[in-house]
Amino acid sequence: MKRILFAAVGLLSLAGAVNAATLDEVKARGAVNCGVSQGLPGFSSPNDKNEWSGLDVDFCRAIAAAIFNDPTKVKFSPLSAKDRFTALTSGAIDVLSRNTTWTMSRDTTLGFNFAGVIYYDGQGFLVRKAVGLKSAKELQGASICVQTGTSNELNVSDFFRANNMKNGEVIAFGTIDETVKAYESGRCDVFTADRSQLAAVRLKLTNAADHVILPETISKEPLGPLVRHGDDQWSDLVKWVYFALLNAEELGITQKNVEEQVNSQNPDVKRLLGTDGKYGEGIGLTADWVVRIVKATGNYGEIYDRNVGPATPLGIDRGLNNLWTKGGIQYGMPVR
Repeated sequence: MKRILFAAVGLLSLAGAVNAATLDEVKARGAVNCGVSQGLPGFSSPNDKNEWSGLDVDFCRAIAAAIFNDPTKVKFSPLSAKDRFTALTSGAIDVLSRNTTWTMSRDTTLGFNFAGVIYYDGQGFLVRKAVGLKSAKELQGASICVQTGTSNELNVSDFFRANNMKNGEVIAFGTIDETVKAYESGRCDVFTADRSQLAAVRLKLTNAADHVILPETISKEPLGPLVRHGDDQWSDLVKWVYFALLNAEELGITQKNVEEQVNSQNPDVKRLLGTDGKYGEGIGLTADWVVRIVKATGNYGEIYDRNVGPATPLGIDRGLNNLWTKGGIQYGMPVR
C-alpha cells in the first residue's frame, strides 16, 4: 500500500512538472511567443516599423506583463489561417491570439484549449454598394471570395442550403491579402468573413465608401486565444489574464488609476490586485499580476476602445462585447 501511495505521489509530482513546462520555458526564454494574423487592422497589424498593434496583440502583451512586468517581452509570429494550428501544435508559439473561432473540433479533436471569448463575432458579407443589394438572401448564384483554412467556407454552404438558395462559386485563397486583392479586382462578387474582419478589410480597399457590409449575421463566431492541451497551468494562466481584464473593467480599475486602486478597501478589488490573498501563486505568478497587466495595457474596455471601438477607423460598437452589467455578455469569473 505504501509503495502504491508513493508511486501515486510521484506521478502527481511528475504531472505537475510537465504541466508547468510552458511557463518555465517562457520564463527561461524571456519572452512569450504569440501567434497573430498576417495583418488585420484593429486585431493584429504591424506598422512600417514592424510595431504590432491590435486587440489580439494587446492580449499577448497582457500575458507578458503578468509574467515579466514588461509588455514588450513578446515575439509576434504572423500566421496564415492554414498554418496557425500547426504552429501551436508544434510548439513554435505558446499561445495563438489570432481571431480564431472556438469550435468543438478545435477544442477536442485538434487538441486545443480556448482561454475565453475575447470578441463575440459573426460571419457576414461585403459587397459593392453600386450593385444595390440589401440582403444576403439576394446573393443567389454570386461568386464568393473566402480565405482557406477558416470556418467561413462551411458557413457559406450552410447558409445557402438553409435558405434554399443556389450556391455560386466559392473561391478560396491562402491569405487575407490575396482574398482582398481578388475581391477588389472583380474576381468575385462578394467577400465573406467575420464581420469584424470585414470592417478591417474595408479599410484596405481603394475606396472604402464604395463597399457595404450586408445586415445579416449568418453564424456565431466566438473568437478567442488558445493553447495546447496538456498544460493546465499555462491554460489557467492565459484564461485568468482574460478574466482579469474583464474584472478590472467591471470594478472601474483603469490604466490611469490602478496604482491608486491598490489602496482600495473594496474586498473584490483587494483580491484582484493582490493585497488580500495569494491568488497569483495558483497560476505561477506574483501577487500583483493584475496590477502589472492593467498598468501595461489597461482593462478590457480600454483595449477594445483603443483598437476597434467607435473612435477608431473600424468604429465598432461594443454590442455583445460589452460587460454583462451593461447589456453585453462579457463576464469575468470571480477571484476568490
